Amino acid sequence: MSFSFSSLDRRWILPIFALAAILLANLILSPGFFAVRMVDGHFYGSVIDIVHRATPLGFVALGMAVVIATGGIDLSVGAIIAICGATAAVLLRTTEMAPALILLIALGVGLLCGVWNGFLVAFLDIQPIVATLILMVAGRGIAQMITGGQIITFHSDLMSFLGSGYLLALPVRVLLMAVFALALGLILRRTALGLFLEAVGGNAAASRLAGIDARWVRLSAYALSGLCSACAGIILTADIRGADANNAGLWLELDAILAVVIGGAALKGGRFGLGLTLIGALVIQSLTTSILVSGLPPQYTLVVKALVILAVLFLQSPRLGSIRLGRG
Repeated sequence: MSFSFSSLDRRWILPIFALAAILLANLILSPGFFAVRMVDGHFYGSVIDIVHRATPLGFVALGMAVVIATGGIDLSVGAIIAICGATAAVLLRTTEMAPALILLIALGVGLLCGVWNGFLVAFLDIQPIVATLILMVAGRGIAQMITGGQIITFHSDLMSFLGSGYLLALPVRVLLMAVFALALGLILRRTALGLFLEAVGGNAAASRLAGIDARWVRLSAYALSGLCSACAGIILTADIRGADANNAGLWLELDAILAVVIGGAALKGGRFGLGLTLIGALVIQSLTTSILVSGLPPQYTLVVKALVILAVLFLQSPRLGSIRLGRG
């Protein structure tokens, strides 16, 4: 079995190269960028902060990668984040329920939102971009209804621990992200589910002839995306000790899609990689940090971000790879 640079190695090399280049630019802008020191029993530094801040995007991007593998898209992840965050905050503020139970309820709400999207896509055959756009629009309103249009604050030791706590000198949220990604990777690569996802996304007709029920595979993918968004919503809510239905997860779906694409996944479905998706999330967060470090005016932030990401995607273009191979 032979492997070509254009089909396999380049999928890893280019995202890693992009991440390294952005981190190097940060080092030039701030000589102490890679300095990591111990403060109050935990590691502190810009690199740690990048990984820390990339955690919510990492959760959402993992779910988005699974959905895109089926040939779909999920535009509702930001709204699901707002709904789950609002649910957790209101229950923590107004009830005496155990915080652990409230977290399970919030995760269940996210899972139900994903099941709703999956039902529309898989069983009613609605186009994914339209089906998830419904919840993207309505979800913000639902979150605002839950919070009464107010920013709900709360106090919870468990949420504080999840949002800004440390374990083994590392941020708890980062450790949770690592455990979740590892578990998801094992499930998708050690069971038939991962193969089913790629089969449905790569060729739905052929997978149906092979006896795979594409409807339940797609439903599972959207349910997982909803669960991942719920995890991100809990982390973001825990981080600020409150729920802001208007701004929680706003436009995070776009960064998640970019992270998946930077990771080399095909938007038409089939191919995907969880590790590469997480690297894509780090690329986006590192880019955001570098823009802040550079001191650029806020109005240039999105433009610079778009240009750099466009350059990464251009280097990943299959057409560019075929030109290089043709010249070789």
